[in-house]
Amino acid sequence: MNKRNFLRTGLFVTAASLFKPRNLWAESPLEQMDFNEEDQTPGPFTLPALAFATDALEPHFDKMTMEIHHDRHHNAYVTNLNKAVVGTPFATMSIEQVIANVTSKDPLIRNNGGGHFNHTLFWTLLSPQGGGTPSGNVGAAITAKFGSFDKFKEAFTTEATSRFGSGWAWLSVNSKGELFISSTPNQDNPLMSKIVKKPLGKPVLALDVWEHAYYLKYQNKRADYIKAFWNVLNWAEVEKRYNAAKA
Repeated sequence: MNKRNFLRTGLFVTAASLFKPRNLWAESPLEQMDFNEEDQTPGPFTLPALAFATDALEPHFDKMTMEIHHDRHHNAYVTNLNKAVVGTPFATMSIEQVIANVTSKDPLIRNNGGGHFNHTLFWTLLSPQGGGTPSGNVGAAITAKFGSFDKFKEAFTTEATSRFGSGWAWLSVNSKGELFISSTPNQDNPLMSKIVKKPLGKPVLALDVWEHAYYLKYQNKRADYIKAFWNVLNWAEVEKRYNAAKA
């Protein structure tokens, strides 16, 4: 090959790599997703079923996003977690124990265990009959802490919107029984005491702000997705989790 042909070939290969189609769903190498693998790998952890049909949250959350989010993304976390715990002490732990004991030295278990725990919680916080304003103990606690429900929504929305990149926004109860708002990167959560810096606590409300949770319907408009979330939020489940965290 002469010099001219060599340079031409090199430029072609470089250009081809630049225009390689991007998988918008695989936002981070931390996910290690395999979207062709829809069957779960046998192991201690399983994919929980949704309590509603995948189109039940429309028009706020669309059917295709729910199918991909649950059946592929969450399933991939479960699959990869089952692979990662083989031969480790985590294989005999509950997912709550995994979250409490994982460290930064176990990145596969941290990321996939967090992905499994966070999504399992998230699904319970969604309902076709959701929305409205909170009542009961959590409603009173929100008003006492933030001044009003509207001020809470504003503070939570700001936290969720300003989380750079992928992650989660949380409403949690700390060790003093007080509510606080926070956010974490990737699949971390406020229960990961060996990883997450303060504040730590028990989550009672969670919002997934990874692009895979909203990109098909809302594209890059995370604020619109967060606004839609309030219409499907299952306040009865938030109340249940708040009471348990306070007990």
